[in-house]
Amino acid sequence: MSASPSRIIELASAFYDSCVLFTASDLGVFDKLAELEGGSADTIAEELGLDLRATRLLMDACVAVGLVVKEDGMYRNTPESDAFLVRGKPGDLSGAIRYNRDVYPAWGNLAKMVQTGKPVEKPELHLGDDADRTRTFVMSMHGRAMWIGRALVPLLNLEGRRKLLDVGGGPGAFSVLLAKAYPELSCTVIDLPEVVKIAAELIEQQGMSARVGTLPGDYHRFEFPGGNDVVTIFGVLHQESPATIQDIFNRAHEALVPGGVIYIMDMMTDRSHTTPKFSALFAVNMALTTDTGWVFSDEELRNWLTNAGFVDTDVHPLPAPMPHWLASARKG
Repeated sequence: MSASPSRIIELASAFYDSCVLFTASDLGVFDKLAELEGGSADTIAEELGLDLRATRLLMDACVAVGLVVKEDGMYRNTPESDAFLVRGKPGDLSGAIRYNRDVYPAWGNLAKMVQTGKPVEKPELHLGDDADRTRTFVMSMHGRAMWIGRALVPLLNLEGRRKLLDVGGGPGAFSVLLAKAYPELSCTVIDLPEVVKIAAELIEQQGMSARVGTLPGDYHRFEFPGGNDVVTIFGVLHQESPATIQDIFNRAHEALVPGGVIYIMDMMTDRSHTTPKFSALFAVNMALTTDTGWVFSDEELRNWLTNAGFVDTDVHPLPAPMPHWLASARKG
């Protein structure tokens, strides 16, 4: 049987789908369809102040990629879009996908990154240098963390733990969810000053400022406060070099009381660094936007934890659809 070009053609045009998703989300199409419980292209264009012809094209593209259904010229959200792309819904991912939208231009410069070995945009853009990009990044991470956290928190056992250090905690979403689940737990979120400034706003909005605090600082050089029962490092280490990860684990070990636990959640691969597919592609994404970004293997993580003095290490993938892995270990 001769080879078919179908998969190559699909790969070459896969970004069409992403752009339709980003554009419809940014323009408020899914929100408006939810508000009106469906509508014609004329109505959507008028309500959102868009060009009619272009709106029809976009709406039909949304139907083609499975985000919207069309019947007798009327469009409405699919159950999937209604659940995950309408702002304010419990499963809302509209903020989370804005990170993907923001790094889309960087992927167009992949060849440059491979030729030079350098990121094609400054990591500092979304870590304080550009206020708008930083806010978009933090809010995007907040949206993702709230979605992931609702599935993650039940998998952790923090009974009897009272003091948690959230390293690189970004918007503080994981700390808020954990503090709500464990009433005796107090959390401290460490991250860069411009990041925790936004995190403090989000924590206050959720009424958790009394038990979730923020500590501005660069965790690369920051001496972690001690006496913690728990250290969490969620979605952080894929931007760090092996030497830095080892240093962070060494300092995390020092910051824990005897018997304290560390939890790490991150993208990981198997030892080949090619599986799962999403993790292998995400490694490229990190190299495009950070100096040392990549995705490590579960085996490498185990070794770093052991070298730092941790025992009873466990590493396993989280249930689908989450692409992350969860690791835990204990200070002996």
